[in-house]
Amino acid sequence: MKHFDDTESLITVRDWLRFAVSRFNEAGLFFGHGSDNAFDEAAYLILHTLHLPLDRLEPFLDASLTHGEGEAVQAIVERRVRERLPAAYLTHEAWLAGHRFYVDERAIVPRSFIAELLHDQLAPWIDDADAVTRVLDLCTGSGCLAILAALAFPGADIDAVELSPDALAVAQKNIADYGLGARVAPIESDLFAALGGRSYDLILSNPPYVNAASVAVLPPEYRAEPALALGSGEDGLDATRQILAQAKAHLNPGGLLVVEIGHNRDALEAAYPTLPFTWLDTAGGDQFVFLLRREDLPG
Repeated sequence: MKHFDDTESLITVRDWLRFAVSRFNEAGLFFGHGSDNAFDEAAYLILHTLHLPLDRLEPFLDASLTHGEGEAVQAIVERRVRERLPAAYLTHEAWLAGHRFYVDERAIVPRSFIAELLHDQLAPWIDDADAVTRVLDLCTGSGCLAILAALAFPGADIDAVELSPDALAVAQKNIADYGLGARVAPIESDLFAALGGRSYDLILSNPPYVNAASVAVLPPEYRAEPALALGSGEDGLDATRQILAQAKAHLNPGGLLVVEIGHNRDALEAAYPTLPFTWLDTAGGDQFVFLLRREDLPG
């Protein structure tokens, strides 16, 4: 007797999209690595799998899939449900500020509010982008912010620092993909440890900042990412403390430090009540990224 596969009745992109949304909702998946809901994630995975434009769903909704295409879509939908991996690890791509980056399980999925600030060259805090000639990206992960900094400041050389050699290998691939090998230097280092006397006009960092209580209850999609890139001590500020203690020695006069800290603004301001943090406006609000001038830093 032939086994009945209930997906045999799924013919069009619209059919498979409905199926995927149902499966994702039924499985209680968590979203937060490029999309924030089942529909957007299903649409992305289907369009990517079918090699269709990611921003053009509507014209293809009633197109019929071949048998092979249906199998491919079903496979990626079932992997997303079964393995609880972020979609970016299934497709090996992530989008940030309109730019595509390669990613796999060796590096955290690219996401940072600093990306949107780089799009505007950190104006008005930097009034002459051409004067920025040296930039440091601490905890570069996949290299995304280092690459975006190189694009934002075309006259600058960028050091992309990462503690994990695995993540640094992903960064090197992205640097090569963007043809920026002459300007973006990947460096294996525990924050500033291997940088000697190097100094910069701008230091960027999206360091680990998840506190211990939050790490303990992370959904599987986040636990699939390198633990080194997420947790940072009991209050989530261990890496940020080191950055604040050492950044001044690596900034040129008038240089800027820009750091993303997640939901830790209250804890940070309580720990450093005398530091004149400037909180930068981003799509998520004004509590996730701070700026300090070299002259305001301790040390």
